[in-house]
Amino acid sequence: MRLSRPMRRQRGVAVVTALLLTTLAITIVASLFWQQQVQVRSIENQRMQLQKKWILRGAIDWARLILREDARQSAKVDYLGEPWAVKLADTRLDQYVENGRAETEESDATLSGQIVDAQASYNLNNLATNGVIDPRELAAFSRLLANLRLSPDLAQAAADMIAASQPQIKTPAGAPDSSPASAARAGSSVENTKTDSANNRTEVQFLRPVQVEDLLAVSGYTPEIVEKLRSYVMVLPRKTATTAVNLNTAPAEVLAARIEGVSMADAALMVASRDRAYFRDLADFHQRFPDKGKTTTDKDIQVWTQFFVVNGKVKMNRSLMDVSALIERADDGATTVLWVRDN
Repeated sequence: MRLSRPMRRQRGVAVVTALLLTTLAITIVASLFWQQQVQVRSIENQRMQLQKKWILRGAIDWARLILREDARQSAKVDYLGEPWAVKLADTRLDQYVENGRAETEESDATLSGQIVDAQASYNLNNLATNGVIDPRELAAFSRLLANLRLSPDLAQAAADMIAASQPQIKTPAGAPDSSPASAARAGSSVENTKTDSANNRTEVQFLRPVQVEDLLAVSGYTPEIVEKLRSYVMVLPRKTATTAVNLNTAPAEVLAARIEGVSMADAALMVASRDRAYFRDLADFHQRFPDKGKTTTDKDIQVWTQFFVVNGKVKMNRSLMDVSALIERADDGATTVLWVRDN
């Protein structure tokens, strides 16, 4: 039976409509599956991120335990042959981390890290005290820049920044300024402070530097210069007049800068000497090098360390977390985490 032209046209429209509805349904279902897949992946990423944070928190606590035990056993001497200085290579965490794989599959979650002596580096906060540049520390930082084949003139700009970030103790009216570094105040080009007459102090208007990268805000410092300085300078809290450098861990460049009158060749000899036998105390150092460091005090160099940096890295499947933490260790061995940062 032959259909009429109108009926054939209606049947064609019905077929096209059915195809369109089928396509629409497939598109909706595919979109729902895609949204579900995105949600599952997002939940999986959040879980892995949380797992990595807990792993790194455990690693930092482990490092604190190592440092406490070291303080209990080593009697105020820290050197690179101690357990805390051993680098942790990539360690698989198959038995400790559930990362969503089947039981028959291997996990690729790994942990690596290292404890680094923060006082093997020069503390930039030494450059000024109470907003006044210390000429002796300025000379030491200038020597460090010269040892790294950088312009020593950059030291003044960094010192100005450090001084401007510190509160200044104002001298009462009519009283002479007896500060040893009072002459340096006139040399500082930074004047962006305001006076608080109630407590006789100056309230700063700048954030204090907390990491080496803050030097990028100083004129003359480039990313290449900061990267070169990263292994030789730190920004540490000031617990004493100055933060001493550890003789047993500092590189030759820092030793030659910290100890006045010591050349790079002399510093290399000191490093070679401590590699054979670490310095037990300052008397041991002066006995080995009687003609060096005559003007250096225990405020400049020491054989023990108060600040450490813990670097940790966790790899899990396709993700990575890399963090650093600054740990302060007290004389009784108690440890405190001062900050944790993502690298």
